[in-house]
Amino acid sequence: MYRIILIPFAFLLASLSLTSCEKLDLPPGVASCIEDKIREIKQQDVRNPPAAVWQYQYNGKTVYYIPSYCCDMYSELYDADCNLICHPDGGITGSGDGKCTDFFEKRTNEKLIWKDNR
Repeated sequence: MYRIILIPFAFLLASLSLTSCEKLDLPPGVASCIEDKIREIKQQDVRNPPAAVWQYQYNGKTVYYIPSYCCDMYSELYDADCNLICHPDGGITGSGDGKCTDFFEKRTNEKLIWKDNR
């Protein structure tokens, strides 16, 4: 009886450890919470266009931009602590939520840090 319980439990632990510790090929210095966001995206269905995460400097700080992937969906802009700053574009109007209307003009140091190649 113990074997019946232990085998599924051991399998569950092994599968959880493999998915949570997966090594991502990211540039040095990427915030760990952004790595977590990428892992979340990889557990979802493949997006078309493929999901991507871009790093920029905006208002003197490092930010991470995740473009929208479908009709009328917002893009997301996060700070280095994964606090949502705004939705720079997307939504019904395509203009985002209006909280960072200058993002596309003021962003600098563009760097693609991850793209879903599944």
